[in-house]
Amino acid sequence: MKRRDAFAALALAGASIAAATPRPAEAEAAASTLARIKSTGVLRVAVLVGQEPYFHKDLASGQWSGACIDMANDIASKVSAKVAYVESTWGNQILDLQGDKIDLAFAVNPTPERALVIDFSTPILVHSFTVITRKGFAKPQTWEEINQPGVKIAVDIGSTHELIARRYCPKATILGFKTRDEAILAVATGRADCNVSLAVLSVTTLKKNPNLGELAIPRPLLTLPTNLGIRAEPDRRYKDFLSAWADYNRAMGQTREWMLKGFGAVGLKPEDIPPEVQF
Repeated sequence: MKRRDAFAALALAGASIAAATPRPAEAEAAASTLARIKSTGVLRVAVLVGQEPYFHKDLASGQWSGACIDMANDIASKVSAKVAYVESTWGNQILDLQGDKIDLAFAVNPTPERALVIDFSTPILVHSFTVITRKGFAKPQTWEEINQPGVKIAVDIGSTHELIARRYCPKATILGFKTRDEAILAVATGRADCNVSLAVLSVTTLKKNPNLGELAIPRPLLTLPTNLGIRAEPDRRYKDFLSAWADYNRAMGQTREWMLKGFGAVGLKPEDIPPEVQF
């Protein structure tokens, strides 16, 4: 083969390889979360036991229900997928996203630290933080009233509840528990004086456990948006889709309907919900 012909053959082979090799942008899109969900037909969602109105698991049947389950099913329907449930905790959801165990985490409060390791949609809700007291403990009107050395505050480790307690009550004794149920049990048994929780969780807890204590909404009123948490990735389509979904359903009042349905499942009526609880 003449040298000129050899060079031509090599050039042709190189062109064929280049054409067959995905460009960086194409490779990123193919590896994106949205692409994987569409190809597998499965949306993996973190679910949390005993976190009504967000999540409820029927222990007899194993069936899941709740506001976030309805939201997950609606999201899945938009991308022609079915929902797969992965049990987690408030503190572990971020790790599950990083470890590629889940594709979506609900009710994640965006913090600067979390923004370094995961990404967020626009808010689905804006919540206020509350305090559940044990029986006999004075209902606090301000955060400073429980920011005392003799006060024991129970929180679930890794949650925004813990962040708020440590930020506003640094003088108090913070007792960390693996789950929120364990933190609530500590209040019920007198091992802790109170529990810091988001309002939507607090009102449900007290409805299920009316003898637990009282609900307090200390001043200043602390609010934080609640978003959908996703893995950080170069392809923005999944994030943009979820943000559009969150904005649309919040504006149309559908998010409120899902939340009220979740509250209704545990016997709470709209008039039972404090006005500070917005959704």
